[in-house]
Amino acid sequence: MSQIIVDIDEARRDLAAIFRWSAREAMHEGIANHFSYAVSDDGQIFLMNPYGVHFSKMRASDLLLLDARKTPSDYGETVDPTAWWIHGAMHRNNPQARCIVHLHSHYATALSALKDPSLLPVDQTSCRFFNRVAVDIGFDGMGLDDEAERLSTILGNKRMVMMGNHGFMTVAESPALAFDLAYYYERACRTYLTARASGLELSVLPDTIAEKTAKQWEIQDRTVDQHLRAIRTILDDEEPEYRS
Repeated sequence: MSQIIVDIDEARRDLAAIFRWSAREAMHEGIANHFSYAVSDDGQIFLMNPYGVHFSKMRASDLLLLDARKTPSDYGETVDPTAWWIHGAMHRNNPQARCIVHLHSHYATALSALKDPSLLPVDQTSCRFFNRVAVDIGFDGMGLDDEAERLSTILGNKRMVMMGNHGFMTVAESPALAFDLAYYYERACRTYLTARASGLELSVLPDTIAEKTAKQWEIQDRTVDQHLRAIRTILDDEEPEYRS
């Protein structure tokens, strides 16, 4: 029996905030892409955005409470089937995957389109992801059914999946950390691809320095709530309806 272990109202507000901030950062695709947050002890009951609501207008009350053991047909047209299969499989098969942020943001998706979609450690931000991204190059469609199940098996002990020819997803214990990872991953991809576009030789950092820096970032992970609080402070002032 699943038991709810988080404050669902506050979880809804956190998710609504990161949807709206993703829109402000132009990391969204209108009503496409999805975030989800498992609120039960076994990870099977989760919140996710409904189909048809623009990221920039998401409200806390818009978030749907879903069960990973059901099917999209149980929820009708309010659920995007591709989102259901990908997020449902991830939560069902990876109970540690509490919050999932899946995006097709500009630079990360451009990197996913390269033959080798690896992010090299060329600056402090890209070092955060050194040896910490599961890279999938087996794209086989839009994430329905068997493709979603396949994707759910490649996470391992990492917090991120670079989905070749598709986009990426971050997985973390909270919306704050899942969004922080997504935000900095997109910025790291922007720096990396901009540097590559110069045509000049990249200054790739040694593995030892990249690993040292990644571990320093992991210490900083303990403070990511401050990033989300800062975002919510701005939204409380400028778009308070996100909380409703």
